[in-house]
Amino acid sequence: MEKTFNRLATVVAHASGRPWAFALCLASVLIWAVTGPVFHYSETWQLIINTGTTIVTFLMVFLIQNTQNRDGAAIQAKLDELIRSGTAKNAFIGIEHLTEAEVEEFRALCARAKESNERAGEKRRRQRLKAGHA
Repeated sequence: MEKTFNRLATVVAHASGRPWAFALCLASVLIWAVTGPVFHYSETWQLIINTGTTIVTFLMVFLIQNTQNRDGAAIQAKLDELIRSGTAKNAFIGIEHLTEAEVEEFRALCARAKESNERAGEKRRRQRLKAGHA
């Protein structure tokens, strides 16, 4: 069932982002609006668009969330593999599972490391300039 749902979610999410899907929805709304006078703008006429859009929105939330969850997990796995196989610190693997405060600590650590690297790089540039002018 999970594979079927994943396939359906992927197909629907992909299709819903296409121009023809937008055109179809726009055409549906226009047809509904044009039929207003025919149905004397009745409560049933209004209920049709309200019910239809609510149902579509409700179902789309789950389908799109499913595809975003899978995409996010796949990207995270790829990033983890790059960290693991490269020169980055392995401590960063899995930080998406930490609390917001813990992730913020990692961000602060990265900011401090960046500043430190920039200061060291600037110091090396000054030393090279001094050596070149001496």
